[in-house]
Amino acid sequence: MAETTISIHEVQLKSFINSLRPADEELRKKIDFGYSWDGQIVLLFEIRPQWNNPIEYRQYEFAKIRYVKSSKLWKLYWLRASGKWELYDPQPENVNLQVLLSEIKDDPHHCFFG
Repeated sequence: MAETTISIHEVQLKSFINSLRPADEELRKKIDFGYSWDGQIVLLFEIRPQWNNPIEYRQYEFAKIRYVKSSKLWKLYWLRASGKWELYDPQPENVNLQVLLSEIKDDPHHCFFG
């Protein structure tokens, strides 16, 4: 029997996304949140219906967190209006992913949620 392990990072990401998601199921049809993670890069995104076709849903990325294996640090990026990722400043590089997730949620510089 294959044993499945869930990393602490996966648990932190799921918990973070669940804290952002609207409680109301109907509201989730209008806006929701999700993430992708490949073990090194985390992409956080909003999920919304397409403006001209509400049956289709689109993902709008708003934050990227990258794990740098050589330094064992997480780096945080935000998406500029130009569509380019920029290193978040001041950079709260950290060995703890939760610190960066808290920075995103608090959003003191209005980079992630406007």
